[in-house]
Amino acid sequence: MLNITYEYKLQPTLEQEAVIEDWLAICRKVYNYALAERKDWARSRKSPVNACSIDREYIIPADVKAPTFASQCKSLAVAKKVIPELKRPHTHVLQQTLRTLDAAFVAMWERGHGFPRFKKRMRSFVFPQLNKGVVERNRVNLPKIGLVKMRLSRPVPEGFEAKQIRVVKRASGYYALIVFQSDVDVPEVQPHGEPLGVDVGIESYLATSAGELIANPRFFVKGQRKLKSLQRQLKRRKKGSSRWLKLQKKIARHHEKLANARKDFQFKLAHHLCEQAGMVFVEKLNLKGLARGMLGKHCLDAAWGSYLSIQEWVCWKRGVYFAKVEAAGTSQECPQCSAVVKKDLSVRVHKCPECGYTTNRDVAAAQVVKNRGLAAVGHTVKKLKEGKVNGLPTN
Repeated sequence: MLNITYEYKLQPTLEQEAVIEDWLAICRKVYNYALAERKDWARSRKSPVNACSIDREYIIPADVKAPTFASQCKSLAVAKKVIPELKRPHTHVLQQTLRTLDAAFVAMWERGHGFPRFKKRMRSFVFPQLNKGVVERNRVNLPKIGLVKMRLSRPVPEGFEAKQIRVVKRASGYYALIVFQSDVDVPEVQPHGEPLGVDVGIESYLATSAGELIANPRFFVKGQRKLKSLQRQLKRRKKGSSRWLKLQKKIARHHEKLANARKDFQFKLAHHLCEQAGMVFVEKLNLKGLARGMLGKHCLDAAWGSYLSIQEWVCWKRGVYFAKVEAAGTSQECPQCSAVVKKDLSVRVHKCPECGYTTNRDVAAAQVVKNRGLAAVGHTVKKLKEGKVNGLPTN
């Protein structure tokens, strides 16, 4: 089963815009109410009976079970009979809102994320199930909303069916993220071709084991001057006024422009690397730890997490093998003789006292990444050379 997601810009009418805004507002209310229900239940079990809070206490009977996705869906069905407002959005849309909240709690328990917060605004909703033929040329048929025009920036893939649609509100308008599905099974990419190690950084956005250094575009740093000016103007406006709202939209559009420029750069860079190699190796980075460090602002501006995700997707799309290797000590190791060469961040040139190998520090780290990647897939590469992968002949 193969899933791909295409993004299209919607061109709704004023009536359709009003419906989308209404649904987003109702989804926000449902999300916040369900979160408050879970929060109250958790607080009612927080302290022992003989040590209640002085100013307030959440008293919920002991036999009441913790709210879950299933129980809250049942409560939603009962609430729809009493609150007519809940009947306006599609049932699956509201259920997906509850599923989003449930996923936030799972992320908190399993991945160490923070406690879910109340939402000031909802930016998207999902249609998880669709009928056949929802995409008709330059229109998309959204349940209970109708046919909505969209800018067909890329053709709909042949042999695929639309299975899910997420409607997203951004500063520049409304977008539809359509998930297309096909029954085609795509085999995993096997190691082959020229290996390429990649080391990301701040001074240079990345360095490759082939010696190429890509300059860091620093999109946020370059756009910060305009952003500061807009935010100073916003501070002088009366909150909630028409001029205040106008500046808010202007700031949001500026942020979106920076994000789009960064994303475009990352996709072009990912394709550029795939043109050079059959295998791409990168580091397993602790992105959260880097974002909390002294250079956190520049790390977030570089957006290495999104870049590595894009690189992995582009590699899969173009048949290039992609793998992550251990990042510890890549800048302190000599790629030629594997000797440990200690150096702090101020030292930008790698010079090995053992073998005399000299090169750029980041290039040396990328070469170490390549060596570790080859060591990890060495057995597979050997099999490929012998033509013994799954019993099939290889080139």
